[in-house]
Amino acid sequence: MTKLKIKSGDTVRVIAGDNKGQEGIVQKVLKDKNKAIVEGVNLVSKHQKPSAANPQGGIVKQEASIHISNLSLLTSKGETTRVGYRIEGDKKVRFAKKSNEVI
Repeated sequence: MTKLKIKSGDTVRVIAGDNKGQEGIVQKVLKDKNKAIVEGVNLVSKHQKPSAANPQGGIVKQEASIHISNLSLLTSKGETTRVGYRIEGDKKVRFAKKSNEVI
């Protein structure tokens, strides 16, 4: 399995596909499928049967997963960057290759 450079809580921008240009925070990373669920991006309509929690039922909009290769991490200034790793002291840290800042 490959090492994923995007973690939940990261701010990302979609760089390819139907949702290109949209930004959001990663809610969940699906490691086995190389996909992530990003808040407010790739919304799909899901039909729900009435239940105790949702007695009305109906059509609900929710986020679908998007492939990691279509996401790019954003720096604090809001520009896309690639992710690198380096050892600082005795800790391994992620850093933005464009601005050299620790993420």
